[in-house]
Amino acid sequence: QVQLVESGGGLVQAGDSLRLSCAASGHTFSSYVMGWFRQAPGKEREFVSAISWGGGYTFYADSVKGRFTISRDNAKNTVYLQMNSLKPEDTAVYYCAADAGVIQSSLRRPSAYRAWGQGTEVTVSS
Repeated sequence: QVQLVESGGGLVQAGDSLRLSCAASGHTFSSYVMGWFRQAPGKEREFVSAISWGGGYTFYADSVKGRFTISRDNAKNTVYLQMNSLKPEDTAVYYCAADAGVIQSSLRRPSAYRAWGQGTEVTVSS
């Protein structure tokens, strides 16, 4: 089972940028679909973005489209989430997720992913 460790969270002001990283263990990283989810206090975990095995296909929630960019470096076993023009409503704990069996129709569902990181907190002040 792949193990995931997120980093890069922090406290920023509205309009600032952050880049989250998710480092994965294991030699089969390139076979995993990778996703980013977030969970704000009192709310359910929600889909943010996902990327296919080779990085050729990316998917975004409408709320972050045009502001966030997901990418991966399979040589470094790492997936990134570049977050620009941050808003207070982006405040949440951000989780990295991985699964080799995710299909496109289900990649926005947390239940489609079996491996999760511990999360990294992002706070955006107004």
